[in-house]
Amino acid sequence: MNTTIMLFLVQDGITNGAIYALLGLALVLVFAVTRVILIPQGEFVTYGALTYASLAAGQMPGTAKLALALGIGAFAFDLFVARKALHGRLIVRSLLTNVVLPAIVLALTIYFTAQKPPVAVCIALALVIVAMIGVYLYRIAFQPLAHTSVLVLLIASVGVHLALQGLGLLFFGAEGQRGPAVLSGAFTAGALRFTGQSITVYAITIAFIIGLWLFFGLTLYGKALRATAVNRLGARLAGIRTTLSGQIAFLLASVIGALSGIMIVPITTLYYDSGFLIGLKGFVAAIIGGLVSYPLTAVAALVVGIVEAFSSFYASNYKEVIVFMLLIPVLLLRSLAAPAVEEEKD
Repeated sequence: MNTTIMLFLVQDGITNGAIYALLGLALVLVFAVTRVILIPQGEFVTYGALTYASLAAGQMPGTAKLALALGIGAFAFDLFVARKALHGRLIVRSLLTNVVLPAIVLALTIYFTAQKPPVAVCIALALVIVAMIGVYLYRIAFQPLAHTSVLVLLIASVGVHLALQGLGLLFFGAEGQRGPAVLSGAFTAGALRFTGQSITVYAITIAFIIGLWLFFGLTLYGKALRATAVNRLGARLAGIRTTLSGQIAFLLASVIGALSGIMIVPITTLYYDSGFLIGLKGFVAAIIGGLVSYPLTAVAALVVGIVEAFSSFYASNYKEVIVFMLLIPVLLLRSLAAPAVEEEKD
């Protein structure tokens, strides 16, 4: 291997690692706030990517109808929970956010699909659709189980993942899709060539990390999320709505997943089940970060991306095995170093 090939592999690894960093941060965020190991994070990637690609191709994505169906389900859940003390204002607010909003987005999607919309409109619609799916999934599948054990939440997470993967096959078919580049053009720096899409990946990843840092450090909702992550029971006693914290965590995770998919789909062909493997790479980074540390997760994601790039060069058939083997020494060291901790109970 010469220096030029090594630089190409490092560049490829950093590009992939930036995507894994976003997914790893989303997994840490959701687990810290809700204790849910979000297996469907990969489906958010796939849904965002294929919804964007379908809209760009002038095809109607089934995810818009799924968002409306889940919204109606969330509205029914709200009515059932509040059946003994129905309040007009709460019903109207639930109706607007769970039924009217996805209905408007579905109408806009149908309208713009016929017009073959520009890239910016496709991105906006894909992000909104997947964000709604994420929030409604939390309301339907995870909020009723919020006080159960991590194992029960993990089983629910696996169930949601399998359901979303099956729906992905129904919506997008078995054929893969690619979307248009968000930013065209390219430039060279020495032996390396940087495309507009790779620059977009770096810029959005850095912007998202800075945005999350500002969100958690300066905003009231961000501080509420941090308080919930530190101690959920204490946050509830302090008047913080842990349900709202869970909704915000899922909203951010679904947006991050969809954005990651939109950045990937112009680079490589994605299939309805591609997101699972991509999400697992982010999961490896999150585990190395202990599911608590955002900086360590981001650094680990870059390491995962670089290891994957070099594995593809030296042993492409075993690249996935090599990446996932990174977990073994980390889990071994953590099991030896960390004492057993009882799960927090509400």
